[in-house]
Amino acid sequence: MMNTVERRLSCLAVTMSGVAVQLAAPTAWSQDAEALAKQLANPVASLISVPFQLNYDTDLGPGDNGDRYLLNVQPVIPFDLNEDWNLISRTIVPILSQDDVIPGEGSQSGLGDVVQSLFFSPKEPTANGWIWGAGPVALLPTATDDLLGAEKWGLGPTAVALRQDGALTYGALANHIWSFAGDDDRRDISATFLQPFLSRTSPSATTYTVNLESTYDWKAEEWSIPLNANVSKVLSLGEQLVSVGGGLRYWLDSPAAGPEGLGVRLQLTLLFPK
Repeated sequence: MMNTVERRLSCLAVTMSGVAVQLAAPTAWSQDAEALAKQLANPVASLISVPFQLNYDTDLGPGDNGDRYLLNVQPVIPFDLNEDWNLISRTIVPILSQDDVIPGEGSQSGLGDVVQSLFFSPKEPTANGWIWGAGPVALLPTATDDLLGAEKWGLGPTAVALRQDGALTYGALANHIWSFAGDDDRRDISATFLQPFLSRTSPSATTYTVNLESTYDWKAEEWSIPLNANVSKVLSLGEQLVSVGGGLRYWLDSPAAGPEGLGVRLQLTLLFPK
């Protein structure tokens, strides 16, 4: 039978063990969350995620009195091809609501044109630490209103290259889409998308990102260039891991009827790590 001192030492040991668990758990979680945040910064990471990205822009249309809400649903699904390669599926499903963007047409809302990208990506970085992926990109005429889409089928190449040095992730994603079928009355498509990006992830799983989402329309010979600055953080909502964030965008250049000035971006991403 334990004496009084032994009982007290035993109780103290149990209490200290409990405190140690409580102190260690946040540290372990912080490390896991930081690793997830770094994976999210990599467009070809082997991580299932479903981002919901809401953008708000103003000063659209010939009279600069239009505005637009754009919700991009962007599921990312990696497939294990073999010991050396992954296939990353990245889909952009746009849902739009806009007012006074098209003269005399009032408001429109509905589904826009889907963009589907596939990246074949090595599982291991190169000897110099570069992570890359390349493959096809397709434009699908899925718009529910002819004023929300191009009514064209498109196809082209896409590629991404990046490095992750400690807390930093930097690189660029690019694609080019040519139209090859669709409504003959609508303008053909030849557009280049270029997205250089730079992000820093802190030990608290907070990521600070700046990027350009520039598009050059070779038919109209016009640029659309928003500069985005965002902050996001990985959290646990019950058993669901998520990343929440937001920021501002500033239009450096756009067509005459395109958005101008400041815009807003909010994002919620559902995470499904393996």
